[in-house]
Amino acid sequence: MEFFVAPDGDDRRDGGSPAQALRTPGAALARLAGSPGTVHLRGGTYPLQAPLRLTAAHSGITLAAWGEGRPVLSGGQRIGGWRAAQAGGHPVLAAAVPPDSAFQELWVGGGRRSRPRLPPAPGVLRMAGVPDATPQTPWQEGQTRFAFAPGEIRAAWRNLSDVEVVALHFWVDSHLPLQSVDEAAGIATTSRRSIFRLTDDFRETGARYYVDNVFEALTEPGQWYLDRAAATLYYLPLPGEEAAQLEAVAPALPELLRIEGAEGVTLRGLGLAHAEWRLPPGGPGGTVQAAADVPAALTLRDSRGCAILDCAVEHCGTYGLEVGPGCTDTRIAGCRLADLGAGGIKVASGSARTEISRNEIAQAGRVFHAGVGVLIFDSPGNTVADNEIHDLYYTGVSVGWVWGYGPSAARDNRILRNHIHDIGQGLLNDMGGIYTLGMQPGTVLAGNRIHDVRSDGYGGWGIYLDEGSTDILVADNLVYRTKTGGFHQHYGRDNLIRNNIFAFAAEGQIQRSRQEEHSSFTFEGNAVLWDRGPLLHGQWAEPRAHFERNLYWDASGRPLDCGRGRSFAQWQALGMDVHSLVADPRFADPAAGDFTLLPDSPLPALGFRPFASGPDPAPAG
Repeated sequence: MEFFVAPDGDDRRDGGSPAQALRTPGAALARLAGSPGTVHLRGGTYPLQAPLRLTAAHSGITLAAWGEGRPVLSGGQRIGGWRAAQAGGHPVLAAAVPPDSAFQELWVGGGRRSRPRLPPAPGVLRMAGVPDATPQTPWQEGQTRFAFAPGEIRAAWRNLSDVEVVALHFWVDSHLPLQSVDEAAGIATTSRRSIFRLTDDFRETGARYYVDNVFEALTEPGQWYLDRAAATLYYLPLPGEEAAQLEAVAPALPELLRIEGAEGVTLRGLGLAHAEWRLPPGGPGGTVQAAADVPAALTLRDSRGCAILDCAVEHCGTYGLEVGPGCTDTRIAGCRLADLGAGGIKVASGSARTEISRNEIAQAGRVFHAGVGVLIFDSPGNTVADNEIHDLYYTGVSVGWVWGYGPSAARDNRILRNHIHDIGQGLLNDMGGIYTLGMQPGTVLAGNRIHDVRSDGYGGWGIYLDEGSTDILVADNLVYRTKTGGFHQHYGRDNLIRNNIFAFAAEGQIQRSRQEEHSSFTFEGNAVLWDRGPLLHGQWAEPRAHFERNLYWDASGRPLDCGRGRSFAQWQALGMDVHSLVADPRFADPAAGDFTLLPDSPLPALGFRPFASGPDPAPAG
């Protein structure tokens, strides 16, 4: 069976042909329930009053784009009726909104607009102190007060309880509405406690922060402010934006589409946009690691054999897509997930065998900065391949959700040939281009290109094996321009790091941060090129690892530092790198990201197998 839907259709029609198109996808699904078939959606916007839900009765159906343009399921509300107004002594546009409006995002002309913040992005401030914490306060313990420098926060700001302090600390961001401000004492009190201690990380220095949603800071074109008390939206237009043509959309739904208990559902060529989620009342002012508890605009639960193909999930305040518990054999391919409040794709514990391939995940973490490009929990048999993941503030791909050596279902995962770049951007700490947790037999990280990973303080790594990562193969990866190291293993065992190129980390190249009684990993057949910092950094009192047939080259000309100030000869005397080489690897143009081996490279003689390592690919999109 086939049904057709168009923005100018009519739900009183039969929907069986383009000429008889229905107006809403829900009307077509109601006609199709219980029978496999296809719903064709013509390009345009389909406003949703409630999330679209597909259940077991919709098994075997396809929702697909029809004709030119992308059909977009929108959870937003259009805002019109703009009028000239004044804010802070300069002209703005204003519009009335429903009295209960509480949205925290706005899109104008399809572009995300920002709330007024201090200091202007990308600037940050630093808390002058945390009066309710000492060096002995556990790092997991949050606070509701902090000290600030004179002039940074004002008690007289309009709608003070709507002003939000965003603290950037450890690997999370806490969102803390102001409750009161004592300017004389320099103390701000917030109505939520922070997720972790309000220090920068494990040090005693106060956390970095910025102040969001400050009416008095509405000074830059493209900024907006929602005065909830007055039910009025203010907007300072960009040059060329006129009130009569202004297309403004605010999100109204936390979820747009849910597939639950279904089998064989396919979405092809659809768009989803304008979902938003707010922190639940009464809880802490943030989310756990990786913004893991932020929901998604498109969610699957207890469903089998479903496919999301050539779709776009954009302009949302949530994760883009979540494969929930009970899902098997899900395929997500050829999609674009961009301009997201949290991360791109979550794959939950209790699911298995999800394929995530040929997607672009970009501009993520715009509200919850710790969102991850692809986040796989305790789930086996997944493939993440040939994706481009870029422009986010935390980890690119994260696999596993068991800390330490306890039982884990996250095995046989394959992270292959992904291009992961421009992540971190100096906002948070403790991240990796690819990050793993726990026991993962059969997991392979291979053929990935990872570069430009920048943390604020510690922890901007290319490949990061954390907390008991075990039985993982890391092979044929190209990793360069990272902050803290190209490869880092916190602790784990029986990992094989083979035939990779690690280059130009700023603070050290290969790191291990916990030494255990067993051997940590085997590091063989790799090329390491750098011009700053030591070769090995972290915990190297004893090797307790195996290094062999590697090539090392410090382009600065300094002697190699093989941990604790050891020379290369002293390192070899410990039985490490006995057949390795210190020599120029002879890459074509490594400073420009071209690691092609020149004909006179010594690497093949060491058994190194060349792989795709040419110049930086052109960005997607």
